[in-house]
Amino acid sequence: MKKIFLVLLAALMLLGCERIKEVYGKKVVVGADGNIDAPVFAVNTMLAVKGPIQDYISFSGDIVAGSTVDVHPEAAGKVTELYVTVGRRVNRGDRIAAVDPSRPGMTFRHNIATAPISGTVVMVPAQVGMTVSQAVPLARIAGGGALEIKLNVAERFISRMAMNLPCEITLDAWPGEVFRGSISEIAPTVDLASRTMEVRINVSDVNSKLKPGMFAKVKVITEQKDNIVKIPANAVINRFGERYIFVIDSSDPENPVARKRIITQGILIDGVLEVSDGLLPNEELVIRGMSLLQDGSRVNIIERLTPLGSN
Repeated sequence: MKKIFLVLLAALMLLGCERIKEVYGKKVVVGADGNIDAPVFAVNTMLAVKGPIQDYISFSGDIVAGSTVDVHPEAAGKVTELYVTVGRRVNRGDRIAAVDPSRPGMTFRHNIATAPISGTVVMVPAQVGMTVSQAVPLARIAGGGALEIKLNVAERFISRMAMNLPCEITLDAWPGEVFRGSISEIAPTVDLASRTMEVRINVSDVNSKLKPGMFAKVKVITEQKDNIVKIPANAVINRFGERYIFVIDSSDPENPVARKRIITQGILIDGVLEVSDGLLPNEELVIRGMSLLQDGSRVNIIERLTPLGSN
């Protein structure tokens, strides 16, 4: 066995070429003299990109009509006729229901309840034959204004709310679609029981896909930066008080190496990090396999992943 090993070693030295082999899970270069050169680390890389980044707070709320009005009778009595159904469009002054206020031994003219505003009938709780008082609504009309989303914002987020902040809205009813809106109203007080503040958001619904009563998920964009350099947050190494990444130096295309680069971090959103200093767009950085790297380590790029925002 020893003779075979010596023969193989002599043959390797005679070939006078380099080859790659695995030593403890690392790729290393074995020279013609049999000595092991610097290890070669397998890594995945990605290009840094320039683009926008947004900070946001997530909420959920109900879609409501911009204005709703209940129709009440002018006198208590029995409902004798209904002139509308749910979903019907009415104009101001259109008949809604007839109420007979007559009493035993007394006959009165029917009271006709009319629509106080133009809009769509969204609820008709009254029924023919039902006895109603002046406090009982006969119908509910949603005005023709824009839809709104009503949010209850927790006290810890109140300082980040402001008029006209942009919002992104998604709904289970329309998966994959994003609707736009903005904060249109902020309550001046906080509810003592829930410690929340009511915020209303105008919704842009050009195709009339949204309906009052739907449940919506809302991202209120509290901060937005454009044209910043951004990278995956897991590419950053925090060690001994330093925050740095490894950038690929391909000045020798046959033997690329990793260079340590100190960076200054900005905001971090959903695993995407803003780099405010220390990195330029389109520089190639290591995002996997950097735990054992040192400045000047030789690397073998296994895969170049798709840059952020290119999917």
